[in-house]
Amino acid sequence: MSDSILTVRDLRKKYGDHEVVKGISFSVQEGEVFGLLGPNGAGKTQTISMLTGVIEPTSGTAVIGGYDIKTQMNEVKKINGLVPQDLALYPTLSARANLNFFGRIYGLHGKDLKERVEDVLHVVSLTDRADEAVEKYSGGMKRRVNIAAGLIHHPRLLFLDEPTVGVDPQSRNYIFESVQRLNRERGMSIVYTSHYMEEVELLCNRVAIIDQGRIIALDTIKNLIAMLGGGIIQIGLAKVDQLLLNQLTALPAVKEAQLESSPDGAPDGETGPAVVKIMTQDTQHAVVNVIGYLNERDINLLSLNILEPNLETVFLHLTGKKLRE
Repeated sequence: MSDSILTVRDLRKKYGDHEVVKGISFSVQEGEVFGLLGPNGAGKTQTISMLTGVIEPTSGTAVIGGYDIKTQMNEVKKINGLVPQDLALYPTLSARANLNFFGRIYGLHGKDLKERVEDVLHVVSLTDRADEAVEKYSGGMKRRVNIAAGLIHHPRLLFLDEPTVGVDPQSRNYIFESVQRLNRERGMSIVYTSHYMEEVELLCNRVAIIDQGRIIALDTIKNLIAMLGGGIIQIGLAKVDQLLLNQLTALPAVKEAQLESSPDGAPDGETGPAVVKIMTQDTQHAVVNVIGYLNERDINLLSLNILEPNLETVFLHLTGKKLRE
């Protein structure tokens, strides 16, 4: 028997001829914090919306807690919790009143509802401000009430879609602590979408990197970073040809040298001023060898940038761009 709480199978979403989610597949284990990492517009929110019944898939499906999202969404919603990017709160009501309202939607009432409201207020550290109108809250506090609303029915699987966008540092830390506590103390499975690398590195067990509607890498953070070896060196040179790239690739501690950027209009096989990306096995050793090689041949080094192995470097390597470009 599988211990996956979520299994996604070739999920796709099209609007006319435009496909925004392009056949993604992944699974989330019981008790796991799983990250969906990608830039704005990559397809993260569309994916979450399909898995929570907000929109229908064009094709493909997913099974959540043993229920198929295409035929058993009513059952899926009982075990899913969704915290969307957009705030879904009544601003003139207090946090407590908002949570009472959402609890009744899930069929809670009486003592059970009261206990659930107090519980989720405690989880997001808002008990002492619970009776103030939400419109008086900071952006970060509103985000925390939004999270509490997604927890009111005690879901087994919680979807958090960019929960820290626009929040103050204190609220951001409260959100991190809440996610860790829910996972550690309650065994809650969490799908966490973000375009902030540091959040995903802090919170998630495994990460799927999504770009332009496709998953381009999926593994533990440790394994994703290990694929880079020692890291990346970026060097700016006046001109580059394939022979130079081959010679740089052959240097000790270098895995591969490839052209990263150059202006248009250069002769065939050669570029004007360009940036070369060098994948390394050992960054320090590779830097010494590259600089030594360039000095021996009187090749002018215009710039040097060393990128240590982390998720940002992985994303740059896989997509050719920074996450928040």
